[in-house]
Amino acid sequence: MSSMNARAVPAALAGAAIETGGRRRRRVPKRGVVARHLALVLGAAVSLFPFYWMFVLSTHESAVIYQYPPVMTPGDKLATNYGSIMERINIWGAMSNTLVVAVSVTVLVLLVASLAAFSFAKFDFPGKTILFGVVLATFLLPSQLATIPQFLFMSKLGWVGELKALIFPSLASAFGVFWLRQYTTNALPKELLEAATIDGCGFLRQYWHVALPTMRPALAFLGMFTFIGAWNDFMWPLIVLNDPAKLTLQVALSQLKTAHGTDYGMLMASSLIAVIPLLLIFALGAKQFMAGITEGAVKG
Repeated sequence: MSSMNARAVPAALAGAAIETGGRRRRRVPKRGVVARHLALVLGAAVSLFPFYWMFVLSTHESAVIYQYPPVMTPGDKLATNYGSIMERINIWGAMSNTLVVAVSVTVLVLLVASLAAFSFAKFDFPGKTILFGVVLATFLLPSQLATIPQFLFMSKLGWVGELKALIFPSLASAFGVFWLRQYTTNALPKELLEAATIDGCGFLRQYWHVALPTMRPALAFLGMFTFIGAWNDFMWPLIVLNDPAKLTLQVALSQLKTAHGTDYGMLMASSLIAVIPLLLIFALGAKQFMAGITEGAVKG
């Protein structure tokens, strides 16, 4: 009995040592992990600081922006600045106009670009290469070149001053066609389409039941990219809109600047209102957004 106890004691001590060592290894992280987490925290702080600074300025008077050292804590002028905004512009009406335009443009771009990309990626037809080259050529040209012809066309249609003058010129996106075509070429196996054809699926059913589910990450990225671009668009709405009741948000915010000076507290408060919907959109679609960006990055 004593010999068995003598053997059991070293074994128990060894087990305790292994357990203690294991616990010690779990408690002490590697230097690389610590450095990586510190870098991520630093990057997040640098990315979030402009939003915090915008919020701080929106709670102060305009003169605070010129103070040194800068004020880093919120003030008590937030309600005053928002009241001044409501007196100067119809910000909620402008935001609703912008929301209608951005949602409409995003839906139309996703529909048109996905149909075109699916056709370019998986079907052969006469003139396919030339037509795709034309699409890429329009993508390479600066959008400012089309401003005057586009305005003349909208004028002939009688759409100047209407929100549809912002929606329909943007329904075809060369970047969207190119992006979705490249994604669909690699992500959608041809055998899957052949099996759908054998099951009796035509073009539209293949598009709706096979292609669209495969394109989902790319569509999420393109949708967010298009929505943000339409939400922040300034030049074309400034040119084509002449009705104060139909101004978009960016054009309405530009009216806060006057020849006598700029109230930066009021401007930052209005910018905060404008950026909140974009942050919400990104937060809701961040998972699909990142999946769309990193698609193919792990494929060797």
